[in-house]
Amino acid sequence: MSDTETTAQENPHAAPVRKAAQAMTRASLLVTPPVVLACIVLFSVLNGLHGFLGSLVGGVLALLASLSTLGMMRFSAGQDPMFVMVIALGGYVIKVIVLFGALTLLKGVTVLHPMSLGITMIVAILVAAAVEFVAFRRTNLPAIVVTESKVTGS
Repeated sequence: MSDTETTAQENPHAAPVRKAAQAMTRASLLVTPPVVLACIVLFSVLNGLHGFLGSLVGGVLALLASLSTLGMMRFSAGQDPMFVMVIALGGYVIKVIVLFGALTLLKGVTVLHPMSLGITMIVAILVAAAVEFVAFRRTNLPAIVVTESKVTGS
């Protein structure tokens, strides 16, 4: 038996969470890159090469941030709820620190247009969050997962 099957048997909530994460990842990867591409084109036209590079870096950072959240969701799917909260909150804090660190390091890079980078990041993160929310809502997931021990009363 594989580790995935073992985890799914140990925790009946793992399969629905992985199903939601898969749907959210698919939706995010279908919608967010074209939005980032539109921002890259727009800022390339408005600000030239600096706008292109700034928007490209902002889009890559936003996509990585979004996908890291979904990766943490998949990783923690079969874990104890307390551990899931540690992963969720710790992952969020680490992600914010890494993004602030990256933006601080990029602050002095004159090749990047800062407004193009910032606006692209904001747009990409908001679009990814909205798309992930819609995908989660459209995924049929049970609100309560009944296990054998709950059915038999043992």
